Amino acid sequence: MVTVLKEKRTVLEEKRMPNLMEAVRLAREKFFFTPVGAAFFVLALIVLFRSLYTRNSYEVVLSCAALLLLLALGLIGFWKSRKAISMECSWKPPFPMTAQSVNLKDETLITGLDISVPLFFRLHYIIRGDFFPSGSKNACYVSAETSVARGKTSAQMPLDLPMSGVLQAEGHCRLRDIFGFFSFRCGKPQSRAVNVRCAPCFGKKIHINAQSGAEDRRNKPTADVERYYMREYTPGDRLRDINWKSSEKLDSLITRISTENQEKISRLEVYFRNFSAKGSLEQLWLLDRAKARLSYFLRSIKEQNASFVFDVRAAQGSWEIEDDEDMDSFLEELASLSFLPPQNESARAASADKPNTGDIYIFSTACDTGLQSYLLACVPRPVALVLIQPMDAVSNDFETLHIKDFNSRGCVLHPQLLKREKVKPFSIGANKAEIFYAGIKL
Repeated sequence: MVTVLKEKRTVLEEKRMPNLMEAVRLAREKFFFTPVGAAFFVLALIVLFRSLYTRNSYEVVLSCAALLLLLALGLIGFWKSRKAISMECSWKPPFPMTAQSVNLKDETLITGLDISVPLFFRLHYIIRGDFFPSGSKNACYVSAETSVARGKTSAQMPLDLPMSGVLQAEGHCRLRDIFGFFSFRCGKPQSRAVNVRCAPCFGKKIHINAQSGAEDRRNKPTADVERYYMREYTPGDRLRDINWKSSEKLDSLITRISTENQEKISRLEVYFRNFSAKGSLEQLWLLDRAKARLSYFLRSIKEQNASFVFDVRAAQGSWEIEDDEDMDSFLEELASLSFLPPQNESARAASADKPNTGDIYIFSTACDTGLQSYLLACVPRPVALVLIQPMDAVSNDFETLHIKDFNSRGCVLHPQLLKREKVKPFSIGANKAEIFYAGIKL
């Protein structure tokens, strides 16, 4: 009974928070007085009534002048905002949008601000919405704002987020006076959904033996440029196919190819295990760092040899990466991938939709309770494991996420993400295992 009541209370809290945010947003849109302007207006009225009661002419003049100033600014702002109601201003985030970016080129571009601004007024562009860290269902409220210089029709806004995820936000323009009394809505709002990629990580250079992957032979028609049935040597070619005489003359290794022009392509099987029963901020940060390690691995191998093909599998599906276009498409989807409940993948690991040859590259976190059984199901194939563990007293090198970074970047954390769910590090057995550490601090 107590558990049911707690679940109901949690659901009510989750519903109440978005409703409150929506009410605040609607109030800001409809009410043209700012909090400072409303307070100044009320104070001016109080002073006016008090001065009339006490017959203080000096205070009457001051309060009337204040009210006339508010009236003039309000009329000018309302008239100009009505004329600019059809202005089509838009915001365009950088592609790709990366978390914790310090590059000025990665700022969001604001365009379409082509209206004349009256004296004592400025245009402000505001982006507000929800940010789902690492694709979590618990959204964080995001707000960012910038002022547009007079005479400019575009501006740049530093919209920076602390980790990967999905941003669903709306951008709109406001006309504000320099005293901060009024704020008028102008222009058409624009909504966008943007995938935010994880902040890059760096490490030692990765070397992969081409023979460690599964061979995929593909027949292609012989081209005119290959009429001599030879080409440069690439890792994975058989030594007996090398033409040593031609190689000595050209000072580079030349390989013979058959009349069918049969090319050998190495395929690497990569498994991204994003399984967890819960999704606290610490767990989401471990997942974010696993994404970063996977991205670094794919890009490093592709730079070494463009002929590698990756078969990537995750809890949400599978992808085949052959070229740069496939790589960009996958990394965009990777940013939005979140945790799914643990699954029994023993049968899947042992099954063979594709030949079970070559190494398996696995990227996982300490939240993956089924990792050990999955590794046993992969025997006897060699496994290379990259595991993201929570930081402990022993580890000196770790990547840290500071909670204060959310507030400094205009992001309000969802209360559910602040729950302390301790993630315990565990030891694992694999042919080759690399362990990286990550954690959160205030």
